Amino acid sequence: MQFDEMGLKDGKVLMLLPGTACDYQTNFSNVLEDLGKKYHLICVNYDGFDGKGGIFPDMLSVTEKIEQYILDNYNGRIDGALGSSLGCSFVGQLIQRRRIHMDHGIFGSPDLDQSGKFSAWLQSKLVVPLLTGFTKNEKKREKTKKKLQDFFEMNDETAEKFMGCFSKFSPESIKNEYYTDLLTWLDEDIQVPGTKVHFIYAEKMGEKYLKRYRKYFHDLEIRSFPMQHEQWVFGGREYAEPVLKAIDEFMEEA
Repeated sequence: MQFDEMGLKDGKVLMLLPGTACDYQTNFSNVLEDLGKKYHLICVNYDGFDGKGGIFPDMLSVTEKIEQYILDNYNGRIDGALGSSLGCSFVGQLIQRRRIHMDHGIFGSPDLDQSGKFSAWLQSKLVVPLLTGFTKNEKKREKTKKKLQDFFEMNDETAEKFMGCFSKFSPESIKNEYYTDLLTWLDEDIQVPGTKVHFIYAEKMGEKYLKRYRKYFHDLEIRSFPMQHEQWVFGGREYAEPVLKAIDEFMEEA
């Protein structure tokens, strides 16, 4: 595991948790500087995605390591945690397990998919080869790059960084991360005194996700934005700036 601290030394503490097959340097590259100007950041890279050669074990084992870092270094309490996609699963687990406390749990356009073992196994068998297969030849790579640029409106540099994650990290780590995320369930109607839950809702994902968010959390704040899943971290400034403003407003709430 890798925990890098940066940003304002005396700012509110905000933990950043990246999404599937990403390190924080890639996932938050377009917003890291902005966030660092206002918060003291704890940037996390999970086992298997930290450049140390290990393999991602499962979601709960990694959650325990994140909890232990907060217990050891912050007496079990931080101001906020911000997840991107799969990183939101960690935010949810940290809230519901109650081993540590956060004042604000911020979910950055998650899907929060959950399934049984057979469905998770089947999905991982189908999806992971698609995620990693484009690295095998230049034609597939260029085709994938074009899709990313069209869907997320990524610039060339961001697209290259994102695709690089699927070649520099072990397919086994990617498979374990994807598979165990589907098996790591959230309870319904979660409520923790003193913790406010905020969702960044990407409207182009579809309304079924709104129902899912409300199913898992009792009292939540939802901000809607006209964008695709994760477009606020991978797209242009027109997507990032309104979300960054919302994050500031979340973190300022008492």
